[in-house]
Amino acid sequence: MDIRPIKTDKDFERALKRLDVIFDASPNTKEGDEAEILSLLIENYENQFYPIEAPDPIEAIKIRMEEMNIKQKDLVGVIGGKSRVSEILNKKKRLTVDMIRKLEEMLHLSSSILVSNYQLTK
Repeated sequence: MDIRPIKTDKDFERALKRLDVIFDASPNTKEGDEAEILSLLIENYENQFYPIEAPDPIEAIKIRMEEMNIKQKDLVGVIGGKSRVSEILNKKKRLTVDMIRKLEEMLHLSSSILVSNYQLTK
């Protein structure tokens, strides 16, 4: 087992290739331990140099709607009429506290995601 810190993209690529080879190693074996350590090093490098930002509230709603096979029309009555739903999903209007509560319950999204600030379109 030759494990070194991941400091460059080249090191990162090398670690990914090695992990690909030993990914299915049994736990509590030399290769299993190596895979576990490499996974942690790779995750740390990715978080540091390739962070993934959380989507804005409207994008989070759209993603969850797609995951749950919910259509725009299904939000009518939950966050308002047809035009209000359209205004919200097109970022013309902001979510209200009441809408956030209802969406949190319906879509099982954290209110901390839904209360985040986002830019309205003009």
